[in-house]
Amino acid sequence: MNLNSEDATTEKPALELLQNLGWKIMDAFAETDGALPELTGRERLDEVVLVKYLRPALEKLNPSAPREAIDATITELQRDRSTMTPVTANQEVYKLLKDGYKTDILDDNDEPITIYIVDMMNPANNTYVAISQFWILGRLHKRRPDVIGFINGLPLIHIELKAPDKKARDAYTDNLRDYRDTIPQLFWYNQFIIISNGTDTRVGSMTAPFEHFAEWKRINDEGEAGIVSLDTTIRATCEPVRAIDIIENFILFTVGDDGKVAKIVAKNHQFIGVNNAVESLQNGNDGRLGVFWHTQGSGKSYSMVFFAQKVLRKISGNWTFVVITDRLDLDSQIYKNFARAGAVTEPEEQVRADSSSDLQIKLGSDHRYVFTLIHKFQTSDGSEMPMVSDRNNIIVMTDEAHRTQYATLALNMRKALPNARFIGFTGTPLIAGANEKTKEVFGDYVSKYNFKEAVIDGATVPLYYENRIPELQLTNEDFDKDMERLIDAAELDEEQEKLLERQFARQYHLVTRDDRLERVAGDIVDHFLNRGYQGKAMVVSIDKVTAVRTYDKVQKHWQSIIDSILVRLDSNPEPELRKRLEEQLEYMRSTDMAVVVSQSQNEIDDFRQKGLDIVPHRERMVHEDLEEKFKKPSDPLRIVFVCAMWITGFDAQSVSTVYLDKPMRGHTLMQTIARANRVFAGKTNGLIVDYIGVFRDLQKALSIYGEGAGGDMPVRNKQELIADLNTVLEEIKSFVSSHGQSLDSIEASIGFERVAGIERLVNEIVATPETKKAFGSLAGSFDKLFKAILPDPLGNQYLPTYQLLRTIQGQIRALAGDVSIDHVTKNIEDLLDESIEAGSYTIKELKADEVIDLSQVDFEKLQQKFGFKQKNIEGEKLKNEIDARLKHLIELNKTRIDLADRFQKLIDEYNSGSKNIEEFFNELVEFAHELDEEEQRAVREEMSEEELVIFDLIVRPGPELTKAEVAQVKKAARDLLLNLKHQKLVLDWKKSQQNRAIVQRTIRDVLNDELPSGYDSDWQRKKLGVLYEHFYESYEDANINVYELAVK
Repeated sequence: MNLNSEDATTEKPALELLQNLGWKIMDAFAETDGALPELTGRERLDEVVLVKYLRPALEKLNPSAPREAIDATITELQRDRSTMTPVTANQEVYKLLKDGYKTDILDDNDEPITIYIVDMMNPANNTYVAISQFWILGRLHKRRPDVIGFINGLPLIHIELKAPDKKARDAYTDNLRDYRDTIPQLFWYNQFIIISNGTDTRVGSMTAPFEHFAEWKRINDEGEAGIVSLDTTIRATCEPVRAIDIIENFILFTVGDDGKVAKIVAKNHQFIGVNNAVESLQNGNDGRLGVFWHTQGSGKSYSMVFFAQKVLRKISGNWTFVVITDRLDLDSQIYKNFARAGAVTEPEEQVRADSSSDLQIKLGSDHRYVFTLIHKFQTSDGSEMPMVSDRNNIIVMTDEAHRTQYATLALNMRKALPNARFIGFTGTPLIAGANEKTKEVFGDYVSKYNFKEAVIDGATVPLYYENRIPELQLTNEDFDKDMERLIDAAELDEEQEKLLERQFARQYHLVTRDDRLERVAGDIVDHFLNRGYQGKAMVVSIDKVTAVRTYDKVQKHWQSIIDSILVRLDSNPEPELRKRLEEQLEYMRSTDMAVVVSQSQNEIDDFRQKGLDIVPHRERMVHEDLEEKFKKPSDPLRIVFVCAMWITGFDAQSVSTVYLDKPMRGHTLMQTIARANRVFAGKTNGLIVDYIGVFRDLQKALSIYGEGAGGDMPVRNKQELIADLNTVLEEIKSFVSSHGQSLDSIEASIGFERVAGIERLVNEIVATPETKKAFGSLAGSFDKLFKAILPDPLGNQYLPTYQLLRTIQGQIRALAGDVSIDHVTKNIEDLLDESIEAGSYTIKELKADEVIDLSQVDFEKLQQKFGFKQKNIEGEKLKNEIDARLKHLIELNKTRIDLADRFQKLIDEYNSGSKNIEEFFNELVEFAHELDEEEQRAVREEMSEEELVIFDLIVRPGPELTKAEVAQVKKAARDLLLNLKHQKLVLDWKKSQQNRAIVQRTIRDVLNDELPSGYDSDWQRKKLGVLYEHFYESYEDANINVYELAVK
């Protein structure tokens, strides 16, 4: 017996494990020449329902049912469904499994008798039989799946196996795809499929492409795992209680954008997370069911449906689910998700609330689901929110629960639904230092599934980061002298010079410079055309105007390349080159682009004043369904330009590249980059192209939302990929050398010598299956890594090797006589080869280990990590990081100047020698902790950063205040900001004496009318001065200010 065979390594151990879990096991290989009734009970090999087990199971589960009702149910289950589509047949059988079969036979009360087929309440009452080598006869073919799991005689689970030296994917491509066509009757009943080679195991549905077969790496929430992945997966899915749970509660049939029905089986993290949430509901609490934190792209919307469906089936009560979002487009999208999954059957207008009063009516009616914006939880006149419903069987499910659930609207929601249960679903909960705001509102985490775990499990694709920040080149050698002359001629006073310095130090001016945008636009075009995987792309700009400007410039560069292709075609190139150019020309001419930005008042005139036309873009946004076009992979709308829309709560699986030209941080940054992490056929990774310099904020965000057990970054730096590529290249050269050949010599040769060298090497490679497999594995790794770094100019040095390896692989395939996907898409590969060129400017890579994330780093671990010899270096790094961060905090709020004084005192004491490096480093760490607290003070105070600085300017210094008076000052700060931003801080307000006077008068009125009595006329006069100075220095207008730029 071969101990390494499929039978010995995977099939027999799988059967033994199933037997240990309570399954009866059987080998049906003997039925090869015909059915053996004494073995499986069937009469013919085309039968897949085993009446031998089905009839006694039905009689056991329905003890009072007459025989004719049992017979009718068996007939219905065995009915020929070959005229249906496979998924329709499967959906029909699934409904029978869940709800039973309503026969035409009447009981004593003249009601139809329902026969239940599977005991969902008590799984132990069912019969579990696992049969290996089960022959099935199709219309034209006979096939033998590895293991079929029969529950009450129905083939509900299919396990297809390979030996460890084969790929798990082979079970899908070689077997499963064939079975779907040749023995389709098996899939009328199947509920989930397991494919495995022992070490790589995946679970999926009968409609799922391979990319959507998912690994189950954990048996339970404690992370328990088996010896190998097949062991883990069988324990996690086939143990009877778990198997019945999956079948009853974790399967959906959903209608896609193309109208096709797909069957969805929950992934491991969804199964564990939803069961935790249901347990939280059963345990009872203060109404806070918890936070369901699953990273973006991991199927959070489906988890919401699974949760609701399981509660309705398993927990008694007349439950109503109120599904809350904070944006109209998200409200519409989540309704569609529930409706397409069959959870909601009522028309949209009956379950989506359009006003606060309508919400009250709908909650008073008998609806299973109500969808609403959180903004419906407020009154039109600002009065106290009344109670909408006192029912205790309402469950409020908040989508994107990190955004709007922490202040007055959340309070109103609680007043409106005082006895409801609340659960928050989010991919990025708000975390503030040691306090986690989302947890405060919804309770503790019921499930956590972070960014890195999703990548490891294959629930999302990995993201690669590429730094392409354009370096500003000084082309004027006399710049300093010219600037000096210009300032002298302006005759500025000292305050004006300081203001000038502040204005041009702000990022907005640099980001929106015309020459910079021109270079970014040109680079986007080059990069988009030269990428490895040609998915769709999103360009994220700093604001609406810049989005339109970038669109116009990209269009210009795009047309320039089209014109250059036409010139090359006119030069009568060689036939092969002509074909590639014509294909590229067709692709570029067919590519559609669109701007997607929100509407605003006076936008036509505002854009016109900046020399831009928003009208054609707005017409497209109004009259076309751009969202559906962009989501559809085959639609030629391939690039969209956005600034705020579509960067959260938007799912287009074919998006592979996000071009970031907007400062971002925290959960907004994580939400944005996740647009590229969805799993899609052919997409091995997403790419984040950074033109703005978000790497530090990306590290900070990932340290909160993305870290796995090892603490590594899930987004890989390009330099790491290049290092991996060099390692694989050395392994290839070593392999070739061990067979008496030289890859360098072949690469350097030309003509017949090159052909002969390739032939000699191929002859050595194909000598044995082992050498052929080893070389194929190395060449495949090189191919994947090379494509991942494109179109980085560093890729050029590997291009000759890449082309040579492709040629060698092509010759090997030609000898084997089979055609792989790479060979079929040779034209696409050739187009890539033709397009690889160096960029127009140098790209400076930023290494991940050069940045310290102060606000989220584990300082205790940091201290352990740094040896004494390194503390001088690391202390300097830490000091510089604190200095940069402190400057930013003070720019936002000048009352923090005392922090700068304390920081300078620390430095002075160290420089004077009164503190050694150990003491200095420890004090820096403590100071950084204080900055953490200060950075999150606005969240704790339930104020924005803009409101907080006004509050601080009023109370620092100020009279002593009671708790009620503090609240009064907070309200005054909010009112002042709202009043000025909405009405007074108009464009160029500082240039108009009248507008400046209006701003001063508004400040004076709010101080006089709203501050506590302790603020007498002297205090009010002082505060008027500091507040006016604050607005003058920090606000160009309501939209252009240091706070808008800080969060963009």
